[in-house]
Amino acid sequence: MKTILAETSRVPFARQIEEVVNRTPIVDIHTHLYDPAFKSLLLWGIDDLLVYHYLVAEVFRYLKEPYETFWALPKQAQVDLIWDQLFIQHSPISEACRGVITTLHALGLDVKKRDLPAIRTWFAGQKPEAHVTRCMELAGVKKIFMTNSPFDDAERPVWEKRFQRDQRFAAALRIDPLVLSWRETAPRLARWGYQVEKQLSSRKTFEEVKRFLRDWTKRIGAHYVMISLPSDFQFPAKNHAAKLLEGAVLPHCRAEGLPLALMPGVRRAVNPQIRLAGDGVGLSNLSALQNLCAAFPDNKFMATVLARENQHELCVLTRKFRNLHIFGCWWFLNVPHLVEEITRMRIEMLGLSFTAQHSDARVLDQLIYKWQHFRKVATEVLIEKYSDLAQTGWHSSQEEIERDVGDLFGGAFERFCDRG
Repeated sequence: MKTILAETSRVPFARQIEEVVNRTPIVDIHTHLYDPAFKSLLLWGIDDLLVYHYLVAEVFRYLKEPYETFWALPKQAQVDLIWDQLFIQHSPISEACRGVITTLHALGLDVKKRDLPAIRTWFAGQKPEAHVTRCMELAGVKKIFMTNSPFDDAERPVWEKRFQRDQRFAAALRIDPLVLSWRETAPRLARWGYQVEKQLSSRKTFEEVKRFLRDWTKRIGAHYVMISLPSDFQFPAKNHAAKLLEGAVLPHCRAEGLPLALMPGVRRAVNPQIRLAGDGVGLSNLSALQNLCAAFPDNKFMATVLARENQHELCVLTRKFRNLHIFGCWWFLNVPHLVEEITRMRIEMLGLSFTAQHSDARVLDQLIYKWQHFRKVATEVLIEKYSDLAQTGWHSSQEEIERDVGDLFGGAFERFCDRG
């Protein structure tokens, strides 16, 4: 990867591009963060940063004790162990570890001292609402899209009793259990007053599922509906998932003008001994996405795919279907080398008609490093692309560059979602 400094000396407008990228506000279209009204569900602070599942998976690379020994420890002891192994005994050079250091440095903490107790004390003195504002400002994020599941027993009661919304946080309706675990989910819907059957043999059941989706779309003000899919997902198919998509989810999304976001590629619990950190990646059959886009041209689809090997095919599909919007470098792909490769390919194949990144943050403070690191990559890619244009005699104005970066940072997504 070329350095920004080197490019700045070669391309007269490189500094201008860097400045535009660094000050353009971001719409973070997929996170696992929560409105501050959700209290403890909004994770933040050094302990949550360090027990993030990326670091948990990494620390097990060094530990020789049984997995159960780690899980038996209280949270603070787990944090102490991760800090010692990944930051003291070894240099924090991985992307997940570097992200913690980037975040602490941006917050004004002296990372050279390697003083975890002092860092804990600093975070303990912060007020959550003010800390939300500070993290968003340091990340340059103007809006955060949550991931909201009616099937989460900790989250659902907050929505049911209602609360004062923070307008910086927008909702996305997550329905994985509905589509992927119908036999287990149907009894829950029935208990909540929806007249459904496990067999999916009656029209009444599909109508009741649509009623459930309408109720929750309205309750949370959902901007899109989303499902994380296994790598072997197929459509069409003679299973509950395909039937529910065709009979209830897609009709609901059409009626409401909502995109359906599909995130294929997960292999759940390939190593259950490391819990949330134990999910893996698989090559997805994107013919399912192609079939959906072709069969339902009046539906809008969003997609991000977990396997690197699927990225080129995903770009080609997006060129063929204007009802498909791709976004971000998800999970295992969110490392600078792959982000650069994928972003460059997408620009070369799609221009500016996609969303370059989403943070996927589970801990509030992660917004800082995920977006600071991405802006650096985006700057380098865009300097190269505008330089290529300039060599042909086409010179982009500052206003044009601002427009383009705005598209990549959320503007294209907002237009795609527009119901007008």
